Amino acid sequence: MRILVLGGTTEASILARLLVDDARFDATLSLAGRTASPKPQPIATRVGGFGGPAGLADWLANERIEAVIDATHPFAARISANAVEACRRVGLPLVSVVRPAWQAVAGDDWRDVGSADAAALALGPAPRRVFLGVGRQELHPFAAAPQHHYVARVIDLPGDERLPPDIRLVQARGPFERAAERALLATERIDIVVTKNSGGSATFAKVEAARDLGLPVIMVARPHKPTGHVVASPEDALGLLAEGRAPSRRGV
Repeated sequence: MRILVLGGTTEASILARLLVDDARFDATLSLAGRTASPKPQPIATRVGGFGGPAGLADWLANERIEAVIDATHPFAARISANAVEACRRVGLPLVSVVRPAWQAVAGDDWRDVGSADAAALALGPAPRRVFLGVGRQELHPFAAAPQHHYVARVIDLPGDERLPPDIRLVQARGPFERAAERALLATERIDIVVTKNSGGSATFAKVEAARDLGLPVIMVARPHKPTGHVVASPEDALGLLAEGRAPSRRGV
């Protein structure tokens, strides 16, 4: 079975490792190209967009793809919407690997907001020392709250986006360990943490570290993300396709 994996996540990397030796599938992994130096993958990989749902539908047809697995980030709503529409147009099964969102537990002090812009507003007027774990593309909203000192962790440095005037960028790629995150927040004298509710384990340590230190967390909620047939793991996605249980999207 010829399949396309829409990736850029831990789940997509797991899928690539599972697929490389699985004779049932001939797979291509697609990356959006937002990271300058993505981790090498063991299966055929393409980088860049498709040109919206029409372009993706054409690519699927031209490459004789028989199924799609959406293993993109929980905040990558646009590519997921494109995948739903493209698979509908060409009548292909679409399986969506959806990781559970993080849930607050005893000891957490979360303030839930709907966007990075709302997170910047929620910081309040008084100057604070803020740790930003929202990714490179979501830093510009915090320029509207220039009174704060920001420490922002990114994989790639931002380009010409407008940034807050008092910001220090730390380049690093997860996964991160709880003790190291606790030390980072303490050393930087952070007052509050801002993060997206990405789910998964790779970046959750900063939330645990905030809990350990009694720091509040502004948690940006996930956007609505269109899906196909939802599964919880890469293994479930391959099992579903191998057994032919993923329904076609045509007419949905």
